Amino acid sequence: MAAVTVAFGLLLAGLSAYTIGWSSGGDRTAERADAPKVSLERRITDFTAGFGPDSGYREPRRAERRAVADAVGLILDGHPDRARPPLADAGFRLRTLTDSGTGRRYAELSDRTEDTDAPRGWGRVYVDLSAPARWSVQVPHPVSDEDTERLGARVLLGSPGGVLVLAGAHRRAGDGDAADAAHRTDSVFDAVCDELVRRGLPGVQLHGFADDSAPGRDVVASTGKGSAGRADARRLAAALTARHFSVCRAWVRNCPLEGRDNVQGRRAAAGHVTFLHVEFARSVRTSDTRIRRAATAVGTVTARWAKDAPATGP
Repeated sequence: MAAVTVAFGLLLAGLSAYTIGWSSGGDRTAERADAPKVSLERRITDFTAGFGPDSGYREPRRAERRAVADAVGLILDGHPDRARPPLADAGFRLRTLTDSGTGRRYAELSDRTEDTDAPRGWGRVYVDLSAPARWSVQVPHPVSDEDTERLGARVLLGSPGGVLVLAGAHRRAGDGDAADAAHRTDSVFDAVCDELVRRGLPGVQLHGFADDSAPGRDVVASTGKGSAGRADARRLAAALTARHFSVCRAWVRNCPLEGRDNVQGRRAAAGHVTFLHVEFARSVRTSDTRIRRAATAVGTVTARWAKDAPATGP
């Protein structure tokens, strides 16, 4: 009986940390004050540190993909309690965290198998709870595109109303291209991005290239298959150029790595939703100073989205 009592107490303690809702003023926030403070960037890079080609990946079933995507939608709509059952069915958990740098609270959706010897590699989603969701940043190739996970974290923290979709495995961790989240439609990553497109949220997807893949260029900026984000792409290119990056603009000339076959970009194009595909040279991603400048440049666009884009939420 004592063991049952202890277990029940632990369950209640765990649930209290996950409670999320909307304040009377209309801002999404945690209803309790017990969301632990963490460095969100450090938490994300600690998570991805163990990724490698042999770290493991299992393809999710359609019902599992849909469960996580539906749960993200429920959280965006301010219904975390309704999100917990589908997350549990998919083997995910929900936490509320406070970033120690910005003071903003975030919902973290994470795969429970991360802590096991055989992780499935389905990734994480972070939702800013300080404001209605208005935009996303997507990192489909963490670690394999070195430090894009760090850049993604900084972009998320740079503007309110963001959603970070982070793949959970090295792109070569699965059989064939099974874990290549940017080119597969059967991943949790893609299902969540699809839900965000369905809601009309603009997104920026971050990639990395070897310096000799585009000699003389620091960045390749593109709108992928579509053109809905052309104005924002121009703004981003201008912001990057102002910060002394050499940018190949795919809407002006042929560039390598334009991302026209990117499946999230194709979905966004079909829905006439803004999508930016941005590739950064390794020399940019391995310099903390240059990552900071790159994140600030991307932030000129996400800040505009945070202000002007249609809000997702009650």
